[in-house]
Amino acid sequence: MPKLSPRDIRRKIQGIKNTRRITNAMKVVSAAKLRRAQELIYASRPYSERLYEVLKSLASHIDSQTHPLFDVREEKICDLVLITADRGLAGAFNSNLIKRAEDIIKEKQERGVKINLVLIGRKGVQYFGRRSYSILKAYDEVFRKEINFNVVKEVGELLRERYTNKETDAVYLINNEMVTRVSYKPVVRNFLPFERVQGDGDYGVYEFEVDKELFVNRLIDLYLNYQLYRAMLESNAAEHFARMVAMDNATRNADELVKTWTLIFNKARQESITSELIDIVNAVEAMK
Repeated sequence: MPKLSPRDIRRKIQGIKNTRRITNAMKVVSAAKLRRAQELIYASRPYSERLYEVLKSLASHIDSQTHPLFDVREEKICDLVLITADRGLAGAFNSNLIKRAEDIIKEKQERGVKINLVLIGRKGVQYFGRRSYSILKAYDEVFRKEINFNVVKEVGELLRERYTNKETDAVYLINNEMVTRVSYKPVVRNFLPFERVQGDGDYGVYEFEVDKELFVNRLIDLYLNYQLYRAMLESNAAEHFARMVAMDNATRNADELVKTWTLIFNKARQESITSELIDIVNAVEAMK
Protein backbone atom coordinates (compact mmCIF):
# COMPACT_ATOMS: atom_id res chain seq x y z
CA MET A 1 0.00 0.00 0.00
CA PRO A 2 1.51 3.35 -1.04
CA LYS A 3 2.26 5.85 1.67
CA LEU A 4 -0.50 8.46 1.96
CA SER A 5 0.28 12.15 1.84
CA PRO A 6 -1.05 14.51 4.54
CA ARG A 7 -3.62 15.77 2.02
CA ASP A 8 -4.84 12.20 1.35
CA ILE A 9 -5.03 11.49 5.07
CA ARG A 10 -6.98 14.72 5.67
CA ARG A 11 -9.41 13.67 2.95
CA LYS A 12 -9.79 10.24 4.58
CA ILE A 13 -10.50 11.80 7.99
CA GLN A 14 -13.16 14.02 6.45
CA GLY A 15 -14.78 10.97 4.83
CA ILE A 16 -14.91 9.18 8.19
CA LYS A 17 -16.45 12.27 9.82
CA ASN A 18 -19.11 12.40 7.11
CA THR A 19 -19.91 8.72 7.71
CA ARG A 20 -20.08 9.39 11.44
CA ARG A 21 -22.66 12.12 10.92
CA ILE A 22 -24.82 9.66 8.96
CA THR A 23 -24.54 6.85 11.53
CA ASN A 24 -25.24 9.23 14.41
CA ALA A 25 -28.32 10.59 12.62
CA MET A 26 -29.54 7.03 12.00
CA LYS A 27 -29.02 6.22 15.68
CA VAL A 28 -31.13 9.21 16.74
CA VAL A 29 -33.89 8.34 14.25
CA SER A 30 -33.91 4.69 15.35
CA ALA A 31 -34.15 5.73 19.01
CA ALA A 32 -37.20 7.86 18.22
CA LYS A 33 -38.80 5.05 16.20
CA LEU A 34 -38.05 2.59 19.01
CA ARG A 35 -39.91 4.77 21.52
CA ARG A 36 -42.89 4.95 19.16
CA ALA A 37 -42.84 1.17 18.58
CA GLN A 38 -42.68 0.48 22.32
CA GLU A 39 -45.61 2.84 22.92
CA LEU A 40 -47.66 0.86 20.39
CA ILE A 41 -46.80 -2.40 22.16
CA TYR A 42 -47.77 -1.02 25.57
CA ALA A 43 -50.98 0.45 24.14
CA SER A 44 -51.90 -2.89 22.58
CA ARG A 45 -51.58 -4.92 25.77
CA PRO A 46 -54.91 -3.96 27.42
CA TYR A 47 -56.83 -4.89 24.26
CA SER A 48 -54.99 -8.20 23.92
CA GLU A 49 -55.50 -9.07 27.59
CA ARG A 50 -59.17 -8.10 27.52
CA LEU A 51 -59.75 -10.12 24.36
CA TYR A 52 -58.21 -13.16 26.02
CA GLU A 53 -60.35 -12.63 29.13
CA VAL A 54 -63.49 -12.60 26.98
CA LEU A 55 -62.35 -15.83 25.33
CA LYS A 56 -61.82 -17.42 28.74
CA SER A 57 -65.26 -16.29 29.87
CA LEU A 58 -66.78 -17.91 26.78
CA ALA A 59 -64.81 -21.15 27.17
CA SER A 60 -67.91 -23.11 28.09
CA HIS A 61 -69.55 -22.05 24.82
CA ILE A 62 -66.65 -23.27 22.65
CA ASP A 63 -66.78 -26.91 21.64
CA SER A 64 -63.04 -27.47 21.43
CA GLN A 65 -63.60 -31.12 20.48
CA THR A 66 -65.27 -30.28 17.17
CA HIS A 67 -64.00 -26.77 16.34
CA PRO A 68 -61.54 -27.13 13.39
CA LEU A 69 -58.98 -24.67 14.78
CA PHE A 70 -58.66 -26.74 17.98
CA ASP A 71 -58.03 -29.98 16.10
CA VAL A 72 -54.54 -31.25 17.02
CA ARG A 73 -53.08 -33.42 14.27
CA GLU A 74 -49.83 -35.23 13.60
CA GLU A 75 -47.44 -32.83 11.89
CA LYS A 76 -46.99 -33.87 8.29
CA ILE A 77 -47.29 -30.39 6.80
CA CYS A 78 -46.18 -27.29 8.68
CA ASP A 79 -46.49 -23.58 7.84
CA LEU A 80 -43.87 -21.18 9.21
CA VAL A 81 -44.54 -17.44 9.33
CA LEU A 82 -41.17 -15.66 9.36
CA ILE A 83 -41.16 -11.96 10.24
CA THR A 84 -37.91 -10.19 9.28
CA ALA A 85 -37.06 -6.55 8.61
CA ASP A 86 -37.39 -4.64 5.35
CA ARG A 87 -33.98 -3.01 5.78
CA GLY A 88 -30.49 -3.93 6.91
CA LEU A 89 -27.88 -2.04 8.96
CA ALA A 90 -29.27 -3.65 12.10
CA GLY A 91 -26.42 -5.88 13.20
CA ALA A 92 -27.31 -9.58 13.40
CA PHE A 93 -31.06 -8.88 13.62
CA ASN A 94 -31.95 -10.61 10.35
CA SER A 95 -29.13 -13.16 10.11
CA ASN A 96 -29.77 -14.67 13.57
CA LEU A 97 -33.50 -14.89 12.88
CA ILE A 98 -32.99 -16.54 9.49
CA LYS A 99 -30.55 -19.01 11.05
CA ARG A 100 -33.16 -19.86 13.69
CA ALA A 101 -35.75 -20.44 10.97
CA GLU A 102 -33.38 -22.66 8.99
CA ASP A 103 -32.64 -24.72 12.11
CA ILE A 104 -36.36 -25.31 12.62
CA ILE A 105 -36.86 -26.17 8.94
CA LYS A 106 -33.97 -28.65 9.04
CA GLU A 107 -35.21 -30.28 12.24
CA LYS A 108 -38.73 -30.74 10.88
CA GLN A 109 -37.62 -31.91 7.45
CA GLU A 110 -35.46 -34.58 9.09
CA ARG A 111 -38.70 -35.90 10.62
CA GLY A 112 -40.35 -35.95 7.20
CA VAL A 113 -42.46 -32.81 7.71
CA LYS A 114 -43.19 -30.73 4.61
CA ILE A 115 -42.50 -27.02 5.17
CA ASN A 116 -44.33 -24.05 3.67
CA LEU A 117 -43.26 -20.46 4.31
CA VAL A 118 -45.11 -17.19 4.71
CA LEU A 119 -42.51 -14.42 4.56
CA ILE A 120 -43.13 -10.97 6.03
CA GLY A 121 -40.26 -8.51 5.52
CA ARG A 122 -37.96 -7.92 2.57
CA LYS A 123 -34.85 -9.55 4.07
CA GLY A 124 -36.61 -12.87 4.53
CA VAL A 125 -38.15 -12.62 1.06
CA GLN A 126 -34.73 -11.96 -0.50
CA TYR A 127 -33.01 -14.80 1.35
CA PHE A 128 -35.55 -17.60 0.98
CA GLY A 129 -36.72 -16.44 -2.44
CA ARG A 130 -33.32 -17.42 -3.87
CA ARG A 131 -33.55 -20.92 -2.43
CA SER A 132 -35.69 -23.95 -3.13
CA TYR A 133 -38.37 -23.45 -0.48
CA SER A 134 -42.14 -23.64 -0.84
CA ILE A 135 -43.35 -20.06 -0.33
CA LEU A 136 -47.09 -19.53 0.13
CA LYS A 137 -46.98 -15.73 0.39
CA ALA A 138 -44.28 -13.07 0.49
CA TYR A 139 -44.69 -9.49 1.69
CA ASP A 140 -42.08 -6.74 1.66
CA GLU A 141 -42.15 -3.05 2.55
CA VAL A 142 -44.54 -3.95 5.39
CA PHE A 143 -42.64 -1.93 8.00
CA ARG A 144 -41.78 1.11 5.88
CA LYS A 145 -44.32 3.27 7.75
CA GLU A 146 -47.08 2.01 10.03
CA ILE A 147 -47.71 -1.74 10.01
CA ASN A 148 -50.27 -2.55 7.34
CA PHE A 149 -53.13 -4.31 9.15
CA ASN A 150 -54.53 -5.48 5.81
CA VAL A 151 -51.47 -7.75 5.58
CA VAL A 152 -52.26 -9.08 9.06
CA LYS A 153 -55.86 -9.91 8.08
CA GLU A 154 -54.81 -11.47 4.78
CA VAL A 155 -52.17 -13.70 6.37
CA GLY A 156 -54.47 -14.62 9.25
CA GLU A 157 -57.28 -15.60 6.89
CA LEU A 158 -54.91 -17.63 4.70
CA LEU A 159 -53.57 -19.60 7.68
CA ARG A 160 -56.99 -20.24 9.20
CA GLU A 161 -58.38 -21.46 5.88
CA ARG A 162 -55.42 -23.77 5.32
CA TYR A 163 -55.75 -25.24 8.81
CA THR A 164 -59.53 -25.62 8.57
CA ASN A 165 -59.19 -27.33 5.18
CA LYS A 166 -56.44 -29.60 6.58
CA GLU A 167 -53.89 -28.24 4.11
CA THR A 168 -51.50 -27.81 7.04
CA ASP A 169 -51.20 -29.49 10.43
CA ALA A 170 -49.48 -26.72 12.39
CA VAL A 171 -48.56 -23.05 12.07
CA TYR A 172 -45.70 -21.31 13.89
CA LEU A 173 -44.67 -17.66 14.16
CA ILE A 174 -40.94 -16.89 14.09
CA ASN A 175 -39.87 -13.35 14.92
CA ASN A 176 -37.52 -11.25 17.01
CA GLU A 177 -39.00 -9.98 20.24
CA MET A 178 -37.90 -7.54 22.93
CA VAL A 179 -37.28 -9.51 26.14
CA THR A 180 -36.20 -6.45 28.13
CA ARG A 181 -35.85 -2.78 27.26
CA VAL A 182 -32.25 -3.40 26.22
CA SER A 183 -32.27 -6.86 24.63
CA TYR A 184 -34.13 -8.97 22.10
CA LYS A 185 -34.04 -12.55 20.84
CA PRO A 186 -35.64 -14.81 18.19
CA VAL A 187 -38.80 -16.51 19.47
CA VAL A 188 -40.95 -19.31 18.05
CA ARG A 189 -44.62 -19.51 19.00
CA ASN A 190 -47.44 -21.85 18.15
CA PHE A 191 -50.17 -20.08 16.15
CA LEU A 192 -52.36 -23.04 15.15
CA PRO A 193 -53.86 -25.27 16.38
CA PHE A 194 -55.51 -22.77 18.70
CA GLU A 195 -54.73 -23.42 22.35
CA ARG A 196 -57.63 -24.70 24.40
CA VAL A 197 -58.93 -21.80 26.46
CA GLN A 198 -60.01 -22.76 29.96
CA GLY A 199 -62.38 -20.57 31.93
CA ASP A 200 -61.18 -20.18 35.54
CA GLY A 201 -63.99 -18.25 37.13
CA ASP A 202 -67.71 -17.60 37.29
CA TYR A 203 -68.38 -15.21 34.44
CA GLY A 204 -72.17 -15.58 34.52
CA VAL A 205 -74.52 -16.65 31.77
CA TYR A 206 -74.26 -15.08 28.31
CA GLU A 207 -77.24 -14.42 26.09
CA PHE A 208 -76.27 -14.19 22.41
CA GLU A 209 -78.23 -11.79 20.21
CA VAL A 210 -76.42 -13.19 17.17
CA ASP A 211 -75.55 -16.74 16.20
CA LYS A 212 -73.35 -18.09 19.01
CA GLU A 213 -71.05 -20.08 16.75
CA LEU A 214 -70.58 -17.12 14.42
CA PHE A 215 -69.76 -14.85 17.35
CA VAL A 216 -67.24 -17.26 18.87
CA ASN A 217 -65.57 -17.86 15.49
CA ARG A 218 -65.29 -14.12 14.94
CA LEU A 219 -63.76 -13.69 18.39
CA ILE A 220 -61.18 -16.40 17.72
CA ASP A 221 -60.35 -14.78 14.37
CA LEU A 222 -59.84 -11.43 16.10
CA TYR A 223 -57.59 -12.99 18.72
CA LEU A 224 -55.44 -14.83 16.19
CA ASN A 225 -55.13 -11.73 14.01
CA TYR A 226 -54.06 -9.77 17.04
CA GLN A 227 -51.41 -12.33 17.96
CA LEU A 228 -49.96 -11.95 14.47
CA TYR A 229 -50.15 -8.15 14.74
CA ARG A 230 -48.46 -8.27 18.14
CA ALA A 231 -45.61 -10.38 16.71
CA MET A 232 -45.12 -7.77 13.98
CA LEU A 233 -45.12 -4.96 16.57
CA GLU A 234 -42.50 -6.81 18.62
CA SER A 235 -40.36 -7.42 15.53
CA ASN A 236 -40.61 -3.76 14.55
CA ALA A 237 -39.49 -2.59 18.00
CA ALA A 238 -36.62 -5.10 18.09
CA GLU A 239 -35.49 -3.97 14.63
CA HIS A 240 -35.28 -0.31 15.69
CA PHE A 241 -33.41 -1.30 18.86
CA ALA A 242 -30.94 -3.42 16.88
CA ARG A 243 -30.35 -0.62 14.38
CA MET A 244 -29.91 1.95 17.15
CA VAL A 245 -27.26 -0.25 18.80
CA ALA A 246 -25.53 -0.98 15.48
CA MET A 247 -25.39 2.70 14.54
CA ASP A 248 -24.17 3.64 18.02
CA ASN A 249 -21.34 1.12 17.65
CA ALA A 250 -20.57 2.44 14.16
CA THR A 251 -20.46 6.00 15.51
CA ARG A 252 -18.09 4.98 18.31
CA ASN A 253 -15.87 3.14 15.82
CA ALA A 254 -15.82 6.24 13.61
CA ASP A 255 -14.69 8.34 16.58
CA GLU A 256 -11.83 5.90 17.21
CA LEU A 257 -10.86 5.93 13.53
CA VAL A 258 -10.81 9.73 13.50
CA LYS A 259 -8.46 9.70 16.51
CA THR A 260 -6.20 7.08 14.90
CA TRP A 261 -6.01 8.82 11.54
CA THR A 262 -5.51 12.21 13.20
CA LEU A 263 -2.41 10.82 14.91
CA ILE A 264 -1.23 9.41 11.58
CA PHE A 265 -1.91 12.78 9.94
CA ASN A 266 0.06 14.68 12.60
CA LYS A 267 2.95 12.25 12.26
CA ALA A 268 2.92 12.52 8.46
CA ARG A 269 2.79 16.32 8.62
CA GLN A 270 5.64 16.35 11.12
CA GLU A 271 7.69 14.10 8.83
CA SER A 272 6.87 16.35 5.89
CA ILE A 273 7.96 19.47 7.79
CA THR A 274 11.14 17.74 8.97
CA SER A 275 11.92 16.64 5.41
CA GLU A 276 11.40 20.19 4.11
CA LEU A 277 13.65 21.61 6.83
CA ILE A 278 16.37 19.09 5.95
CA ASP A 279 16.08 20.07 2.27
CA ILE A 280 16.41 23.75 3.19
CA VAL A 281 19.43 23.09 5.40
CA ASN A 282 21.08 21.01 2.66
CA ALA A 283 20.40 23.73 0.11
CA VAL A 284 21.94 26.37 2.36
CA GLU A 285 24.98 24.17 2.96
CA ALA A 286 25.38 23.63 -0.77
CA MET A 287 25.40 27.40 -1.39
CA LYS A 288 28.26 28.04 1.01
